[in-house]
Amino acid sequence: METAGFVEDIFLKRLLFGITIRSPIAKGRLKSIECPRLPNSCALIRAEDIPGLNQLEDFSLPILAGTELSYIGEPVALLIGPGEAKLEEYAELCKVITEEELPVFSSHEISEKTILARRTVSIGDTEKAFAGAASIINGNYETGIQEHWYPEPVGAVAYFENLPDKDAASGGKTSQNEANPALIIKTATQWPFHVRRAVAQVLNLDLTMVRVEPALIGMHMDGKIWYPSLIACHAALGAALMKKPVKLLLTREEDFRYSPKRSGTEIRISSALNETGEILGMEINLTVNLGAHGIFTEELLDQTCIGCLGHYKMANLKLTGFAVKTNIPPQGPFSGFGMAQGCFAIERHISQIADLRRQDPAEWRKNNHLGRNDSLPIGLPLKDPPPTEHLLDTAAAMSGYYRKWASFELLRLHRHQNNWFDREESLRGIGIALGYQGSGFLYPGNDKGKYGVELVLEKDGSLEIKTSMVTSDDDFSHLWANIAAEILSIDVSKVKALSQNTESPDSGPASASRNITILTKLVERACLAIRKQRFRDPLPITVRRTCRPSQNREENGTFPPHPGKSFDSTSLAHLGWGAAVVEVEIDPVEYTPRIRGAWLGIDGGRILSEKRARKNLHASVVQALGWATLEQLHYTGGSISPESFKDYNIPNPAEIPPIYIDFIWNESEEPKGIGELPFNCIPAAYLQAVSQAIDHPFQRIPLNSKEVWDAIRLRKQEAAL
Repeated sequence: METAGFVEDIFLKRLLFGITIRSPIAKGRLKSIECPRLPNSCALIRAEDIPGLNQLEDFSLPILAGTELSYIGEPVALLIGPGEAKLEEYAELCKVITEEELPVFSSHEISEKTILARRTVSIGDTEKAFAGAASIINGNYETGIQEHWYPEPVGAVAYFENLPDKDAASGGKTSQNEANPALIIKTATQWPFHVRRAVAQVLNLDLTMVRVEPALIGMHMDGKIWYPSLIACHAALGAALMKKPVKLLLTREEDFRYSPKRSGTEIRISSALNETGEILGMEINLTVNLGAHGIFTEELLDQTCIGCLGHYKMANLKLTGFAVKTNIPPQGPFSGFGMAQGCFAIERHISQIADLRRQDPAEWRKNNHLGRNDSLPIGLPLKDPPPTEHLLDTAAAMSGYYRKWASFELLRLHRHQNNWFDREESLRGIGIALGYQGSGFLYPGNDKGKYGVELVLEKDGSLEIKTSMVTSDDDFSHLWANIAAEILSIDVSKVKALSQNTESPDSGPASASRNITILTKLVERACLAIRKQRFRDPLPITVRRTCRPSQNREENGTFPPHPGKSFDSTSLAHLGWGAAVVEVEIDPVEYTPRIRGAWLGIDGGRILSEKRARKNLHASVVQALGWATLEQLHYTGGSISPESFKDYNIPNPAEIPPIYIDFIWNESEEPKGIGELPFNCIPAAYLQAVSQAIDHPFQRIPLNSKEVWDAIRLRKQEAAL
């Protein structure tokens, strides 16, 4: 794929720079901005200077705050001019005058003013189920925020350029369109067409006058879906009003403190069980803290709800979920749109059910999972039966889970029964968990979710694959080239995959495993169409194939779309499945869990590139373990402190444990999404392993050292009595 370099490395003649002036308060009113006298080469751009709509495409987020302030760090103005050092001096002298109001930081404070969206699911009679229960098990599960930490901070370069256009009067020759130069945007984005629409809306330009050329994106973990569009609008505003190229690149600390994070959740689950441990009924209450304004509100809420509903048999269910607005920066997706948070809660809860019944958590899952001809709790029938037992046995065989669990459980019970916790010996534990994922969005945006690819078979026999897809490597170009070469019987060297700019077809956001599932299928369909035409029609042959959301879902009232939204059932049509085992050892001196290994069994349908699949899954396992263990990050008083930026810890190569991955090879013709599966099962398996080792039911991630020490202190106190 052809992409530019990093934004930081882009320099143009007469280039100006931009600095963001930000709100100093979490909630209140903007009274005025006091700015020092600026030279003619500099300018302060405010909300009233925006020529178009002061709102980000698809969302209610303002490009620059007008009178209402919603979080610390919210952009209120842009300082544009030459020389970054001098601009920083001017920025230091700018004063944002505000009138402060009482902010809301906690998602506990639910009211009609803070609720962005709600979701209810009701199946059967939970009151009757709980009234007749032999036992009731409760759990409160929390997940923390997580930083994307991509290769470079978010930034954009904007400038006007006279582009060649086709002149019919000159016989198709190119001419320079000097009267209406196009606005060029270079930014590292997963969604070039969203950047295009956002910039056009803010500057009140025709879409054809804006072209987006993606910069090098690197590993992004879905952190560059929507936020680059906001920064691109800032750079475009500077370029339009100053009539010169503008670069706006956040500092690493600025990006860390104000960019979107994985949204935090609080999920309470109560289960009513019969005498044999089967679930009679379940009640789930959850809140998702989306911060200010609400980005992908319905998507994040419903994905979290679907995740925590799980894939286990239950006749009676009641779920109440809220997406809550608070005065912290807008939160967003992180390698998936919330399903990981939900999966963590239900999988941790299931393990606690098995623990309290003195039953192997793997065996409980085998006895109670959904099977062939069953439906998900949201009412969608499972097209492919879940390979639960096969996955559990695959992960267990790789890790020696069954033998280790039985051994570690005997040691735990022996320590518990004999109050024996003071000996200087290492503590061991092992955990197992399941997870599943879809591919694509539940809800399309203003573009209606119509995306496509274009293939051109040239006269010389070469093939061009045109998409707007952005990736961090060339794996997809090789993958698609091999597919096209096989279908069309041409040399793979004659296939070129082009990911250029918004002159290519709109292929949608590069997220949620869409590239491997949806776009690859479109490429295959286009190749098959060319194969039918190539010996009948003259070359070149151009074929475009598109997809659009399915509206054929049978309504049963269990999980209706939100008002004004349409639910795309194809995103859950073919689920990817995974099972994870994590083993830990805790030394008797520091009592810090050390991960001895992570094992992953995967059902990804038709694996198109085993090398790419393993690479992506390995990276996701590392990130998932970081979320569960190391990445301690909090908003205090509505802001992430500069000290947190300095102390933030992510896994380094020396800390990565052995990771083993195996695939279930099947006859499925459908490739399935698998990239988010480690996030959906690894954290719950890790927490179960630590819980077994210490004999304490941990319920939140990331698990910090203080919680471990407090649990050990409690066990020692109990042993001393």
